[in-house]
Amino acid sequence: MEKLRNLRKQRGYSQEKLAGIIATDPSNYSRKERGEIRIYDDEWEKLAAALDVPVEEIKEEKPTGVVHNDNSTFSDHANSGNFYNQQFNIPDSVIENLQDYIKVLKEQIEALKKENKTLRSK
Repeated sequence: MEKLRNLRKQRGYSQEKLAGIIATDPSNYSRKERGEIRIYDDEWEKLAAALDVPVEEIKEEKPTGVVHNDNSTFSDHANSGNFYNQQFNIPDSVIENLQDYIKVLKEQIEALKKENKTLRSK
């Protein structure tokens, strides 16, 4: 997202500052600014307001991909018109965001396990 990055730098804002504006962590914001994960419309609006420009001046779209439901678990039920044999259009950004969220949750689970073990040993 070249327009966003350039304007942020022109205005002298850090990624940390803009991350705070859209209520995300700096590493997630960095991925958004690089175009690796999606910036949602409400986030574009907050960023444009913070940078004092119209959304159209900074907003750039990234094409989304298609995910096919080829899960062999359901292949026995794959009759014509069956729910399990449909294709789903899921944007890459949604999948990436969910994968990021899963990673964070796994890290939190491990931290809680360690805390639990420490508390039990007292």
